[in-house]
Amino acid sequence: MASVCTSGVDTGFVALGSTKVAVLGVVQGITELLPISSTAHMRIVPAVLGWPDPGSAFSAAMQLAALFAVVTYFWSDLRALACGSVQAIRTRDFGAHAPRTVLGIILGTLPIVIAGVLLKDKLNACGSSFRELWVIGAASLVMGLLLAVAELTSRHIRTFAQIGLPDAMVVGLAQVGALIPGVSRSGSTLTAAMFLGLKREDAARFSFLLGLPAIFAAGVKELLVLHQAGLDAQGWEVLGAGLVTASLSAFVAIWALMKVMERLSAWPFVIYRIAMGAFLLVAVATGVMS
Repeated sequence: MASVCTSGVDTGFVALGSTKVAVLGVVQGITELLPISSTAHMRIVPAVLGWPDPGSAFSAAMQLAALFAVVTYFWSDLRALACGSVQAIRTRDFGAHAPRTVLGIILGTLPIVIAGVLLKDKLNACGSSFRELWVIGAASLVMGLLLAVAELTSRHIRTFAQIGLPDAMVVGLAQVGALIPGVSRSGSTLTAAMFLGLKREDAARFSFLLGLPAIFAAGVKELLVLHQAGLDAQGWEVLGAGLVTASLSAFVAIWALMKVMERLSAWPFVIYRIAMGAFLLVAVATGVMS
């Protein structure tokens, strides 16, 4: 697995140039919000095309594109939560849905923040073992099977308004798995929410809203890391090209996911994840990919 280091930070995306990174930005934007793992696709797609690995720093920074899409799509939900929380403070009605949900999002974000700090030296290091294809394949296969079990066993009757603090903590703990490439942040939180009996579309909605703080923190943190590593003007230009295309494709992805979850089920993603995981494990075992 080739990598390019800048002061110890994996910056392989710079060598790809703006055009190739723009293409990867489209892939990143789509896969970041679908429960199929963007990090996995940032390893698979370049490997299939014969391109260098864009590196873990690229995947982390690209999360800001997902942030833009989620905020735009769920603006009405975010505004309602904000206004409801302000009203609750004025009336001291802290048991209302809005402040309860906001507190749940805050508490549910703590596990991944703590885990991210503890693992920060390993996650984005050059040549990180976390980005090995067999790790991604195994994670994808396991998460595909878990999503299948959730789809089969969930009653799909609870609504967004019924989410409580224990639910938020469970989904927040599941979000920690997203630090492992191949798991998928949206996939792990969506699976956990479905296990809690939420309707598919409400599980997806809560998954996205809970992920906002983590997405924002990870993206901003990575930009600071790249700045401290001395990324040059060309590097920022290349990164910008990826952010633009990722933002546009991420909005399409979130729209598509919500429609699938409202009208169908999670089975298309289950099939895709299991097939991708099996393919990667076989490809690594036979030496086709490494």
